[in-house]
Amino acid sequence: MATSNPFFDDIRSTSDVDPPQNEELLDVSELVDDHSQRPLKPNVSVSSSVCELLECPVCLNAMYPPIHQCSNGHTLCSGCKPRVHNRCPTCRHELGNIRCLALEKIAASLELPCKYQNYGCIGIHPYYSKLKHESQCAYRPYNCPYAGSECNVVGDIPYLVSHLKDDHKVDMHNGSTFNHRYVKSNPQEVENATWMLTVFSCFGQCFCLHFEAFQLGMAPVYIAFLRFMGDDNEAKNYSYSLEVGGNGRKMMWQGVPRSIRDSHRKVRDSFDGLIIQRNMALFFSGGDRKELKLRVTGRIWKEQ
Repeated sequence: MATSNPFFDDIRSTSDVDPPQNEELLDVSELVDDHSQRPLKPNVSVSSSVCELLECPVCLNAMYPPIHQCSNGHTLCSGCKPRVHNRCPTCRHELGNIRCLALEKIAASLELPCKYQNYGCIGIHPYYSKLKHESQCAYRPYNCPYAGSECNVVGDIPYLVSHLKDDHKVDMHNGSTFNHRYVKSNPQEVENATWMLTVFSCFGQCFCLHFEAFQLGMAPVYIAFLRFMGDDNEAKNYSYSLEVGGNGRKMMWQGVPRSIRDSHRKVRDSFDGLIIQRNMALFFSGGDRKELKLRVTGRIWKEQ
């Protein structure tokens, strides 16, 4: 029966180890020919024992050059080596600077399926280019676009649409035009309002309309923007406009929806949307300027 190693547990609990960047993978070019252009093969099987050899015993991630080993042959990834204070986590011998070239050569001979094969990717990739492919794979799942709380759900678009509707109770609308009224009567809520996601279905696609308050420097502002539930190359086929106004004034915005590959925070913090200063929003609202009554209208269209 397998038992846990408290030394490993302590190391793993400190932080996750990021896979090495592409430039770190170039070390292997002195060992093998470049396989990056090799045609994809339909059926490649790699035994689980070989894959286990390439698994770092500390972080449990796949290892990439330089792969380190101790004098007893126990291996370790380059990301974990500094964290174990030059001591082998398996036998506690000093690690030194021994590099496991044999294991690096074995890795270079492998071709593996994409980890997103269950989402539809059928490609087979050389071990050392697999990581780069997976970071860009068109079949990789999307993160939940809901902005009201941290949500760790991932999946394809149909799954996320159902998730937003069933779990986050997001409003769903059919059509390419919208007319929404946002009302906050409590002054404290006006100051700290964090809204609101609505999903629109049109042109066979789904779009997320965000509207919320946030701080721009020292000033509270409101922002509205649209995100496309799909990849960026598809998002560029669409445009949208937003309009807000009152008391004989209006503001307009026209742009291209951002893919949900870009996080909600990234889009918001790049100010890629209709930004309304709080004083102007209250002016649009009329009355005693203590409650927020904004009507946001807009439409989505497909570029020809």
